[in-house]
Amino acid sequence: MIFIKLILAHLLGDFILQPNSWVADKENKKLKSGYLYIHVMIHTVLSFIFLWDLQLWWVAALIGVSHFIIDAAKLSFQTMQNKKNWFFADQALHILVIAGISFYYNEFSFGFLKDLTILKILVAALFLTTPASFMIKILLSSWTPAPETIGNIQTESLSSAGKYIGILERLMVFTFIVVDHWEGVGFMVAAKSVFRFSDLAQAKQRKLTEYVLIGTLLSFGIAILTGIVIK
Repeated sequence: MIFIKLILAHLLGDFILQPNSWVADKENKKLKSGYLYIHVMIHTVLSFIFLWDLQLWWVAALIGVSHFIIDAAKLSFQTMQNKKNWFFADQALHILVIAGISFYYNEFSFGFLKDLTILKILVAALFLTTPASFMIKILLSSWTPAPETIGNIQTESLSSAGKYIGILERLMVFTFIVVDHWEGVGFMVAAKSVFRFSDLAQAKQRKLTEYVLIGTLLSFGIAILTGIVIK
């Protein structure tokens, strides 16, 4: 399958066979870095080797050219502020090129969109991300917990960390239910309880503890209910 072979070549070329020193040199010298062209050549050669078909030489060439264009754009416009965004955009564009080639050879179709079961799972998974987070936020809006402190020092937390933790836990709980592994749900509850116990015990704030507990139960409850409905 062309898609799998090209993805394998991409992973090897972009991560395994690209030292950090090459990345640093490219970011410093940009298009003047010799490692950029070596990197592109490695991708081209790997693609040709994994495809191993002279009739598909143009695919390897297309991978090399597109990789150079995408990487050149990334190096030209990337800054320290948007470096993370450019990394994901870069990877997404590479995968889109590979997917486009695979689609050209009829390896993919959109027939799965006609499968009601798959559509229901996709809708449920999408609901458990931002929509569910917004619902929980609205339900908890009546209570404003005191700032999380340890002693007299207010602790700091990562920006939007709670939101993403909630999304990940709901998706994992939903997955466990869909594949009929309810014991995984118990593992998730226990794991989160262990991680939050020390923080809440040190904070010694009943309101904060209750706030976190309600939020956690709402998050798990929505995920469990959604999984049951889909099943």
